[in-house]
Amino acid sequence: MRAPILDDPAAPADAVVPRDAWEPRAAAHAARADALTAVWREARDRGAEHAIENFLFTYYPTRVSHLRRWHPGPGVVLADAAEHAGWRWYRETALPGEESGACGTGATLDVDAFVADRGDTVRYVRALVSATAGRPGTFGCFGLHEWAMVYRDRTAGRDHRHPLPLRLGHDGTDAVVESHRIGCSHFDAYRFFTPEASERNQLRPTRERQPAMEQPGCLHAGMDLYKWALKLGPAAPGDLLLDAFELARDIRYTDMAAAPYDVSSYGVEAVPIETAEGKAEYVRRQRGFAARGQELRARLVDVCDALLAGVSRTPSR
Repeated sequence: MRAPILDDPAAPADAVVPRDAWEPRAAAHAARADALTAVWREARDRGAEHAIENFLFTYYPTRVSHLRRWHPGPGVVLADAAEHAGWRWYRETALPGEESGACGTGATLDVDAFVADRGDTVRYVRALVSATAGRPGTFGCFGLHEWAMVYRDRTAGRDHRHPLPLRLGHDGTDAVVESHRIGCSHFDAYRFFTPEASERNQLRPTRERQPAMEQPGCLHAGMDLYKWALKLGPAAPGDLLLDAFELARDIRYTDMAAAPYDVSSYGVEAVPIETAEGKAEYVRRQRGFAARGQELRARLVDVCDALLAGVSRTPSR
């Protein structure tokens, strides 16, 4: 009888992956992380801040080294993986007997220890993500949250958010805000509105109400899937983490392209949401991001359920 492997859908819990199978996956994961972070790393190495991608490393504080580190997720035993056994929340475990074709020791996520330390986080992430996934998306905000963050911003010392010129100038930016309905449902966007813009928002999101207000059409809710994957730490399979990061990066470019800033210096074409054509393009992209986000939400819920069940395997997708 052979040992079960990671991508075998019929394999039971605690699938065993030999080193010659998991080591190439770990290397491919690191290479993908390097490719996804190449633009930001090049700017960093020049001592510059990338006004678009820097958000992914400041608002979501992490290190490239963390993105490069591959984890298989709960319920997977990596054979001959002494380096993993020394990582936080991993434990060494005996491999099945010789009849399975494996012997010696392996490393696996210590689900009990992880849930003991991070169980409240796992439960919160599951509740928030599943509630968001169950709601219909809203697709009429047109990214006006970024405009509301600079609305009537003329006061010295105010946080201008980004070191970029306004595409329509101050007066033109204010006119766009005043001619549109603002209905931002995301607290972490709303809290950066200028005081004048806060009063114009038709919703009043709060941190406490976040699980009840988040909806899958929101670009920031889509980017935050990366945050929730980070919160799950080594329990998040490597491909889930990088898929979430890639979605957040793609959304971030649209978020800034549709913002009031002139991003042409980064080779990015504006999505002029003050026009009918720009609105249509924004909604087209927004729907695509929402579909990708819903698939990631299902995977995050699977991981949370695996952890809370105590034992389970979460295959890479």
